Amino acid sequence: MLGSPDRLIAIETKLAFLEDTLVQLGDVGLSQEKRIERLEAENKALRSKYRELRESLEEPMPHTKPPHY
Repeated sequence: MLGSPDRLIAIETKLAFLEDTLVQLGDVGLSQEKRIERLEAENKALRSKYRELRESLEEPMPHTKPPHY
């Protein structure tokens, strides 16, 4: 005896849910990968801007009178 039809239906139902969950997890993984790539690019741009600002502050400031004098 291979099992009752109810048992087969239950197994097929569980398999369908597992397949759906697997697809959803794959979609989440792709979404997170794209977000990580975007955040890495943003991080790189911010680090570059920070470096530029830090270097500009290291340069000596000119000693000039403000325009209102």
